Amino acid sequence: MPAPSCLPSLHVDDFDFALPAELIAQHPLAERSDSRLLDGCGDAPVDRRFTELPALLDARDLLVFNDTQVIKARLYGRKASGGAVELLVERVIASAGEARHEVWAHLRASKSPKAGAVLRLAESFDAEVLGRAGPDDALFRLRFPDDPFVLLARHGHVPLPPYITHDADASDERRYQTVFAKHPGAVAAPTAALHFDAALLGALDARGIARASVTLHVGAGTFQPVRVASLADHRMHSEWFEVPAATVAAIEAARARGGRVVAIGTTTLRALESAALGGGLRAGARETDLFVTPGFEFRVVDALLTNFHLPKSTLLMLVSAFAGFERIRSLYAHAISQRYRFFSYGDAMLLARAVTSSAAS
Repeated sequence: MPAPSCLPSLHVDDFDFALPAELIAQHPLAERSDSRLLDGCGDAPVDRRFTELPALLDARDLLVFNDTQVIKARLYGRKASGGAVELLVERVIASAGEARHEVWAHLRASKSPKAGAVLRLAESFDAEVLGRAGPDDALFRLRFPDDPFVLLARHGHVPLPPYITHDADASDERRYQTVFAKHPGAVAAPTAALHFDAALLGALDARGIARASVTLHVGAGTFQPVRVASLADHRMHSEWFEVPAATVAAIEAARARGGRVVAIGTTTLRALESAALGGGLRAGARETDLFVTPGFEFRVVDALLTNFHLPKSTLLMLVSAFAGFERIRSLYAHAISQRYRFFSYGDAMLLARAVTSSAAS
């Protein structure tokens, strides 16, 4: 990444870097925890294996995971005219006591269908276009004939990120999903948690390290680069999240025993910090469009486990805010020189929160 412009007037180009294409991981490793771990918590980077993570933690620490489940959100079909369409379901819309069967989706076609049009999807069922939805009407509202989760599970495809060039197969159905995925609704995986398997979780338990969870349904916007020059002009996509009361209690208990709150992934961090925007950490479910950039005041998370992120992405800006711009720039340069694997199926990095003047006072 280039040297930063004067804070806080950061520009998107401050978060650009050159990445050799061969470092973009196209497939997962044979075992989840076979990945490498760049320890960025000390003065100098340390190259480790992911299986060393438990030894880097204290028994007083609390690990918080995102237990969202990736849905098979990609569907292929045709318009009544015969033209091909591709859908990426961004969100399943639910209403208490009402079976609406409505989804919001990104739609690709040679010509966008109008409200009232019927799409034949997966050569199996029809969906009615209801109109546009979302910020700037970028999404389409569609009505499915039955429970969207059921139809997607039966006919959909795993929505692999755009930088993965192969079509999703049976292996991706298993590996582009965490071992503890519980609540369906995400169209992208919380990738830092993909490294955890039963053996690694067992090693954490053996050390007495507590775990808690949040749910944030990751949207497709997580892969979108910032397309405006100034970060102040960027509009963040909105995502639904929930922080359970039990997790709030677990965080309070960790604080009381002198432990750290370790967020497993940027989605977990966004959920926790969004829930604390009013001051104290509040349980509950709501929407967040929190855009974390350098200068953000972190209230909850002390350490972050994360994968390596795309140039000019909001996630790269988030980790730069958390650990410090210069540190992230140095760690990414080290990762590239040492041939770490990048992005969703890539390696991981452990970061400590940078000490700011406000935190030190």
